[in-house]
Amino acid sequence: MLDRELLRTNIPFVNQKLKERGYEDIDLNIFVELDRDRRKLIKEIEELRRIRKEKSKEYGKLRSNGKIDEGLREKTRKIGEDVRDREIKLKKIEQKLHEFMLTIPNLPHSSVPVGKDERENLEVRKWDKPPEFNFKPIPHWEIGKRLNLFDFPKAAKIVGARFALSYGDLARMERALVSFMIELHTSKGYTEVLPPFIANEESLLGTGNLPKFKDELFKIEGKQWYLIPTAEVPLTNIYRDEILKEDELPKKFVSYTPCFRAEAGAAGKDTKGLIRLHQFNKVELMVYSKPEESYKILEQLTSDAEDVLKKLELPYRVVSLCTGDLGFSSAKTYDIEVWMPSYNKYVEISSCSNFEAFQARRSRIKFKREGGKTEFVHTLNGSGLAIGRTVAAIMENYQNRDGNISVPDVLRPYMNGKEFIEGGKI
Repeated sequence: MLDRELLRTNIPFVNQKLKERGYEDIDLNIFVELDRDRRKLIKEIEELRRIRKEKSKEYGKLRSNGKIDEGLREKTRKIGEDVRDREIKLKKIEQKLHEFMLTIPNLPHSSVPVGKDERENLEVRKWDKPPEFNFKPIPHWEIGKRLNLFDFPKAAKIVGARFALSYGDLARMERALVSFMIELHTSKGYTEVLPPFIANEESLLGTGNLPKFKDELFKIEGKQWYLIPTAEVPLTNIYRDEILKEDELPKKFVSYTPCFRAEAGAAGKDTKGLIRLHQFNKVELMVYSKPEESYKILEQLTSDAEDVLKKLELPYRVVSLCTGDLGFSSAKTYDIEVWMPSYNKYVEISSCSNFEAFQARRSRIKFKREGGKTEFVHTLNGSGLAIGRTVAAIMENYQNRDGNISVPDVLRPYMNGKEFIEGGKI
């Protein structure tokens, strides 16, 4: 949520930033009118309360002297009714104002490249070169089918489209990747958290998933609960409605969770394989930061996610998302894209974002400086990494001529020393 004072004092700036993001249909005059009416009512209520207080004192003095002034008592009562009427109106305006503020996205940081869509994202760096094969490589979904490693038709029978069953060594590799990533990140100072996989509406409002992305969530019937789309939701809400101490920051968390997304991607896009599923596993990084440190921390958080790919020896690149491709809550995002031979291009495997105070303002998460001043924290998060996409990348980049898959060196201790995945009968 944006700072109301920014909207009061610099509407042209906010309009320009929203235009850069492609949000030209947001009418900020709605805010101006509601905020004006709100402040007018507050003024009127304060004035009426002052008058009522004076009249009550006057009536009290008369009564203590044995005099009863029915006209004065009635006038005081009527002022009380006027106060209550205006308080009801104020509450309605506050609600409308709050609901409108929830629809406004975060503003892009000045360093974010201006652009309309992903075609205008800016490449920041690359690591390693794509592998060269002395045979024709095949997509991971074909490798999985040949080796009996996963089954999409049976998963569809159990649930529906865009779910997967993983078998044997492939399931084992997912588990190995989770352990490897968690151990790597905790060695760098992140505290491991195993959160609930369900979140309430207030939690999803705080991160910006609601109300805008309601159709992308799985809601639990009869409850105001949702399956989490990412561990970002529970991790960000750990300190909702709390005030942290300055010396507690930064707070760094890492978490493994399954993630659930009702809309797994654009229709007809990436429908094969493990790239876009309704349920997938992910290791998430999340940081609570002081404002002046958050962009330095964004660089470090991105580097921590990159380190996973470096240790797995998977080629990747980092891109800075342009204004038109930013997520709703983000002020700046780096996408890490891993090389996928079947696509003959880099594919997103992690997004690392700085939300500045946007989520903290929605969730009312503050910290108190040593001098006593209270401010909103900055929140950051990043995938460290998406497990299913990492598995797909390993299958494609580590495939061999004889049809098996080499296990990356760093994963072998987590797979009892296994060097190859060869599949087999189920």
